[in-house]
Amino acid sequence: MRRKLFAAAMLAIVTATALSACGSDDPNVIKVGTEGTYSPFSYQGSDGKLTGYDIDVIEAVAEKLGKKIEFVQTPWDAIFAGLESKRFDLIANQVTINDERKVKYALSQPYTVSEGVIVTRTDNNAITTLADLNGKTCAEAVTTTWAKVATDAGAKVEGVEGFVQAIQLLKNGRVDAVVNDTLAVAEYTKKTGDTSVKVSGKVGKSSLQALAARKGDPLIDDANKALDQLRAEGKLAQISEKYFGTDVSK
Repeated sequence: MRRKLFAAAMLAIVTATALSACGSDDPNVIKVGTEGTYSPFSYQGSDGKLTGYDIDVIEAVAEKLGKKIEFVQTPWDAIFAGLESKRFDLIANQVTINDERKVKYALSQPYTVSEGVIVTRTDNNAITTLADLNGKTCAEAVTTTWAKVATDAGAKVEGVEGFVQAIQLLKNGRVDAVVNDTLAVAEYTKKTGDTSVKVSGKVGKSSLQALAARKGDPLIDDANKALDQLRAEGKLAQISEKYFGTDVSK
């Protein structure tokens, strides 16, 4: 009986050790968190595969580092929690650089420069500035910089999972406006030809976007070196031209 119990205990230890080893990360793979729903930055192509500006950029970075990429699709409002819980190593999803994120995360050099705009229904001429958002309702992913811009302007934020859902709420009359990136808005208009919404104003400042990693992770230093090389080679400009017809990486 004792021999059977001892054998069972040893089997449990061996099994646990094996499972632990199977769960170890491959040092040649970078796990990247991204939405997959934010065109033209990160979205599903017609073939069902992830594509977009951020996807091309991070794949070019990984190639420079001699690494493979494993994408982990995650809703924006859960993406930083996923990074912190080590579900992935890096976020490639238009992370806007701000003071709060500088304190909490390791951010790369910026690889996108853009500006924020206010989107309203075409028949609404009452909202043209941030001041006009005071007392209004905006549809935003609640943890984004754009949600903070809207809140700081005095707007109430209706939480959504992504830009397309925000625009749908706007078209349905459930919200008054959407604050977002001018590049995302331009891509939506180009793809859909939707004339029921318009850019009614600007938020008045440019924003810089970066890759994000956990604080102290040397991976961000490696990513910066790769971005330097890609910029010098003209690769970032090439990727920009592919998706936007202009260089947004300056």
